[in-house]
Formats: sequence, structure tokens, C-alpha cells
Amino acid sequence: MATRVLITVDTELVWRHHQAGRSWQDNFARSYEAAGVGVPYQLRLLAEHGLKACFFVDPMPALVHGIEPVECMVAPILAAGQEVQLHLHPFWARSGEAFRELNQFAFEEQQVLIAQARALLTKAGAPAPIAFRAGSYAANADTLRALGALGLRYDSSHNGCEPLSAVPVDRAQLAPAMVEGVVEIPVGQIEHQPGRLRHLQLCAVSFAEMRAALDHAVREDHPLVTIVTHSFELASRDGLRRNGLAVSRFKRLCRYLADHRETLPTAHFADLGDLALGGGARPFRSPRLLTFGRMAEQAWGNARYERTRRVG
Repeated sequence: MATRVLITVDTELVWRHHQAGRSWQDNFARSYEAAGVGVPYQLRLLAEHGLKACFFVDPMPALVHGIEPVECMVAPILAAGQEVQLHLHPFWARSGEAFRELNQFAFEEQQVLIAQARALLTKAGAPAPIAFRAGSYAANADTLRALGALGLRYDSSHNGCEPLSAVPVDRAQLAPAMVEGVVEIPVGQIEHQPGRLRHLQLCAVSFAEMRAALDHAVREDHPLVTIVTHSFELASRDGLRRNGLAVSRFKRLCRYLADHRETLPTAHFADLGDLALGGGARPFRSPRLLTFGRMAEQAWGNARYERTRRVG
């Protein structure tokens, strides 16, 4: 049986750029277009390789900037035949309050925030979402109950290596499961040290680790692997320069999935109606050689692409 792959892209205006006083247009350039390797570039690369991806779009900046920036995010994704689902960072709605993540709100407040975000996303031209991911993976049981009450079917906020992720399942769970009336789709993980998890995100693992995790999932007959990236992740942190290491990882991932589409077909959430739930899927245990290789690669990448540029 094939192991389906969800390539998920958290797509948003970056809060720190807003806090720095930048206009939404400047923020959009740094967060969505991101040095020429943001969403438009990612859409082209996905199309070239015949791959599907889901873009979790955060519409909450519309509360500050109006609906235009969200429309500008949604339209190219849909035009490319890719999927838009719902993402939510609540601080856009609570900018005058102390900083809080979604799961720090009570059930009723979470439900109001999610309903508000859904309305904004559809106003921006997206179809009614069926899937959700909390910003910073900050979801809990109340989040899932709120999603169920609002009719959303899937959540993909469980991330076993993120302390803010509080979905009530085992930290190392990879298999989709019904939780509080919603199908939880965990973010992929590897065990990079005994008892220590690391999620399958482009900036967090090497391509070699990701490929090994995908091969492991096929061998172990996992129903699904969920990979994470961001609209801005292929660029430097300030959004002004491309990060060659991250770009290389994304290119190699696309090429690998295209070459193995029979055993690792990419999917949208809309394709998951027949998804098997439960099972004993466990993370790939990465050997030390891969771990050390990634650590060296990360150190080189940070020095090469995140160092401050000299002026003059």
C-alpha cells in the first residue's frame, strides 16, 4: 500500500515584521514572496514535478490591514491548483493584549477566533476549509472540540517535539487518529536521539533524514507522512536573501517525491476521505551519522545565509 505525503506550507504575514512597523506590502514581500523563493516559486516547483501541497493560510492579518493581503495570498495558490486550508495566529486579533497562543484561550474564545478566521479566509476567496493548523502548533483538546463544533474535519497541529503542542495524544504518535471528534493528522517526526523527537520541517532536518523517514514510512506501511515548511522558509530570516541550503532541500524533496510517486503519492486533505485511522506508526530512529551530518549542515547554513551582511 502506498504511503501518502502531505506537503504542508504555513503561509502568513510574519508578526515580527509587523511589530517592526513594516507595511503589509513590505511584510508580504518578505513573508510570501520571500526573496524570490516564497510561495510563487514553491508553486512553480511543485507544478514542474506534478506534486500536490496544502497551504495553511492565516487570514487574521485582515483584521489589521484589510482583506487585500489575504486575497493576494489565496488567489495564486488556487490558480495553481493547490489547496488552501486554515491557519491561525491569534495575536492579530488580540494585539492590544498580552501575547497569547491559541491554546491559552478558553474553549469559547477559541471557537470565536476560529470562526472569525474561517469567515475571513472564505471572504478572501478560499473554499470553506476542512483542515486546520494552529499557529506555533498551539492546540489542545479545547481546540479540537471547537473545530468539531464548527464542522472542520481535520487538525494538523500535533507536533511531538514542540512544547506548545498540547493535543491529547502520545508525543511520538504519527498515525492519524480520531480525537475529540476531529481527525488528528500529526506532523511527521524522527527520533534523532534516544527519546528525543525532531519534526519533518525543511529547516529542522536534512534531506537525508527526510528521505530516510519517508523510506521508513513506506517499509512500515504508514498511511501518511506530513511534512512542514513555511511561505518564507526558503529565505533568510529577514526575508531578503534566498537560503541556498533550504532551497536545495526543497528541490531535492520535490525530485524524490516525483521519482517515487507510486509509493509516496502527494495528497490534499480533500483526498483523505478513505484514510485509515489508528495503527502503530512510530518515528524513524535516525543513526548518529545522519544526526551529526545535519548538525554540521545546519551550522554551515546558518553561518552562510543568516550572518549579518557588512555595509561599506
